[in-house]
This record gives sequence, C-alpha cells and structure tokens, in this order.
Amino acid sequence: MSVAIVMGSDSDLARLEPCFEKLRELGIPFEARVLSAHRTPAELLDFVAKAPSRGVQVFVCAAGGAAHLAGVVAAHTDLPVLGIPLDNPPLGGLDALLSTVQMPGGVPVAALGAGSGGPVNAALLAARILALSDREIAAKLARFRAGQVAKVLEKDAALQKRLSATRG
Repeated sequence: MSVAIVMGSDSDLARLEPCFEKLRELGIPFEARVLSAHRTPAELLDFVAKAPSRGVQVFVCAAGGAAHLAGVVAAHTDLPVLGIPLDNPPLGGLDALLSTVQMPGGVPVAALGAGSGGPVNAALLAARILALSDREIAAKLARFRAGQVAKVLEKDAALQKRLSATRG
C-alpha cells in the first residue's frame, strides 16, 4: 500500500518536501516522479498504468499553470487522485486552482489548497484514504490529531497565563 506523487517539474520538488515528510512521519511508503502531462505523456501514462502492480493506491499530483497533470492521471486510473494546484507566477496559482477544480463530470480529482498547506494536506488526505483499510495508519492519524489538539491547548494555556498576569 503506497502513494504515488507526481510533479510536473523538478522546480516543484522543494514545495513537495512537506508532503514527503508527513508521509514518512506516518510510515506510509511513497514514490515520487517528475512527469509532465504535456512533455512526457507516454511516460506518464505508462507510470499510471503500472502503479497498481507496485501497490499504489492513491495518486498525488502537483502542478502549476495549466495544471493538467491531475486530470490526465484521473482520466487513466480508477484510483483516487489528489491534485495540488501550485501557486506559480504569473497568476499566483489561480490558473492551477481552476484547472484542478474544474474537472468534467466523470473524471474526479480531489483539489487541495494552493500554497504551503496543500502538500501537507495531500499527505494527510492520502493517509485518510489508506486508513480506511489499514488500522495502523488509522491509529497514527488519530495520534497526529491528538497531538494537534494538545499543541493548540498548550498555546491557549500560555495565552491565558500571559493575559492573567497582565490583569493582576
């Protein structure tokens, strides 16, 4: 059981590192490739076609600009496809966001937020999908969420302490 991450350009690699880190933290195997919907279509389709035999159960596709990558992958697989619209110039990601969310009926792509939250949320959404059939991943996700709660409550407690000190 693994995740396949496809980016349209190696210039996207640094922005996808948080996705890799979160998948590693959750113990989810992944593979990552630089493949373009426009420049390497045959190689992309071969990668998608062979992915299930390697245990891939979810695709994460990151692209900017026209952002056709997730749609092309979704057109050639029945596996879930998560699209990360990258916030590239000149339109700051609006073009990629619209390309990702405006898929025609019958070709579903789950669109994540453009910007820095997208890669982490892609990893977490992929983990949630895998957790449907993997109790270990589900338990790791539950611990992650509990950790988020604890961090927020800790910050709130520090704020309350600070405010009470200035009132008194």
